Amino acid sequence: MKHFALLAATAAAALTLAGCGDQSSGGSAGGTRDQIRAVGSSTVYPFATAIAEMFVQGNPGMKSPIIESTGTGGGMKLFCAGVGAQYPDIENASRRIKKSEFEDCQKNGVKDIIEIQVGVDGLAFAEAKNGPGLKLTPKIVYEALAANPYGKGPNKAETWKDVDPSLPATPISVFGPPSTSGTRDSLAELILTKGCETDPAMKALKEKSEDEFKATCTRVREDGKYVDSGENDNLIVQKLGANPNALGVFGYSFLEENKDTLKDVTINGVEATYETVSTGKYPGARPLYIYVKKAHMTAIPGLQAFLNTFASNWNPDGALTKRGMVAAPDDVRKASADAVKSLAVLDGSQLK
Repeated sequence: MKHFALLAATAAAALTLAGCGDQSSGGSAGGTRDQIRAVGSSTVYPFATAIAEMFVQGNPGMKSPIIESTGTGGGMKLFCAGVGAQYPDIENASRRIKKSEFEDCQKNGVKDIIEIQVGVDGLAFAEAKNGPGLKLTPKIVYEALAANPYGKGPNKAETWKDVDPSLPATPISVFGPPSTSGTRDSLAELILTKGCETDPAMKALKEKSEDEFKATCTRVREDGKYVDSGENDNLIVQKLGANPNALGVFGYSFLEENKDTLKDVTINGVEATYETVSTGKYPGARPLYIYVKKAHMTAIPGLQAFLNTFASNWNPDGALTKRGMVAAPDDVRKASADAVKSLAVLDGSQLK
């Protein structure tokens, strides 16, 4: 009887989603889906897949969720494209949704979005164990990687010593995330912009032209010094092993998992550790989110149970922290747990 009830609920949910899809696209959507689909951040990906495994173990008979690593930006485009069976239920994000993305969602009928912070991460900088021993600041990173530092012309720096005399004359070589990645957005916001703003003229430029300021402070050079390494952070880890003088940029959990082959590169003298990330002392600390379509909550079988699985495993001693995630502060976890229960939707007024 229990198995029959589960099948009946699944069938009803699939029909509900089909109707939801038809309504959102003038009756042309069609199709049903009886498993959860999530897209987005490569940083959140390993945590979401861990939750998917636990979800299946705790809910016999349910299909394993489909988790895709598309990058936060790429995932937002898929997530915001519409409501219905052909669109994802969840967006995993290593930064908060942007105002422009929220507006795209609204325009495409994705009206009610639930925002849940699932944890904290650090934007880690690392090198091989036998690397040059770099010690960096946002200013140094900016001057090494910016396409047009302080708007004074193309970046000519070839070595780290060219940027700062205290650093070794090692060629600048950085493996990092692509423009579609939330990690790249975090690099721009938390590090590059902060470094750029050390020049008073840049603050004046921001008041004069937000677009010009953004281009000057966040556009990365394209002459081979910064290598876009795709949405696979493990690939960056491998590349550092083969290039001991290179620097890698990725989520803290990947540094934590590879401490046997990598070492941390400090930012402002602060190491990326569980404590410094969780307290926000580390300059590259950032929140991790999932975004969920409320319209899919009753339509997709197991979606509420999947969110409950997240909420029961993000505590400091939970399964996710054992996988490398940093638990969010108590008040944030409480607010997130409330969001899972109430399914309160984001109004968008606080977004940038």
